[in-house]
Amino acid sequence: MNPLAWLDGAQQAFFEAAVQPLMFAAGLGNLLEDGYRATGWLLIGLLQIAVMVVVFGALQRWRPVEPVTDRAAVRTDIAYTLIHRLGLVRVAMFFALDPLWNELASSLRLGGYAGWSLDALWPGLTDIGWISFLIYLLLFDAVDYALHRAQHSFGWWWQLHALHHSQRQMTMWSDNRNHLLDDLLRDSVFVMVALLVGIAPAQFLAVVAATQLLESLSHANVRLSFGPVLGRLLVSPQFHRSHHAIGAGPESRGPGSLGGHNFAVLFPVWDVLLRTARLDGGYPATGIRDQLDGRDYGSGFWRQQWLGLKRLAGRA
Repeated sequence: MNPLAWLDGAQQAFFEAAVQPLMFAAGLGNLLEDGYRATGWLLIGLLQIAVMVVVFGALQRWRPVEPVTDRAAVRTDIAYTLIHRLGLVRVAMFFALDPLWNELASSLRLGGYAGWSLDALWPGLTDIGWISFLIYLLLFDAVDYALHRAQHSFGWWWQLHALHHSQRQMTMWSDNRNHLLDDLLRDSVFVMVALLVGIAPAQFLAVVAATQLLESLSHANVRLSFGPVLGRLLVSPQFHRSHHAIGAGPESRGPGSLGGHNFAVLFPVWDVLLRTARLDGGYPATGIRDQLDGRDYGSGFWRQQWLGLKRLAGRA
């Protein structure tokens, strides 16, 4: 049973009906394979945005944590979401980094590394598509937890990641409010892990899509907890809001020492096992403490990106 069969069919139909004719008209017939892959990301992005608007939007109207007063900041977050979910970042990575990843993959093959596969570990078991998907989801979530800890543990990386925490009006659109260089570093690690473990492209697309959608929910402006049992199995908006609380970032261990809690992206098990979980965080105000002292993190996309680079260089 292939749970992604519907996606394969929709991707093929959309590509043949809309994308392929445009590529031929633009003289890009030599990039059809890449165009087909990009079609998958675009289709998933459109589905994600539809779920966010219809379902998550209804949740935010149902039980909001706080009224939205800074709508300009939310509009900027919407721009981040559209840039990421509709594949514009993926296209940029294709032109900038795909040749590097392809060269790495070729070098691995020439060096005798054929890739690691779940099928080799559990013959027959991973033929059941959902089991394979869940195992990969758990694997990449563990990588995500480690990367998130690193973003809070290295001063230079925090200067980029701080942009994500600077949102004082968290909503379902806030997940993609990241510095582009921060995204580049994180996505590069994910691509390398994907190459090493030999995950199929469709499976990787599904893992990333599921992760992104649940991340959007965890950032939503909604009073929603998953309770004492499910709340330890899946990250809820309450669990993640505690991570974004003022004082929960670099200030949590005092001046000059980075820290934090609730780093898990999907599964709180990593926080529970590594003792970084805080399960009683409530619904605190979000942001970074030095914002209260007047530090500027920018109010628009380009200003935020520029200030991130200046912080990285120690100039802001």
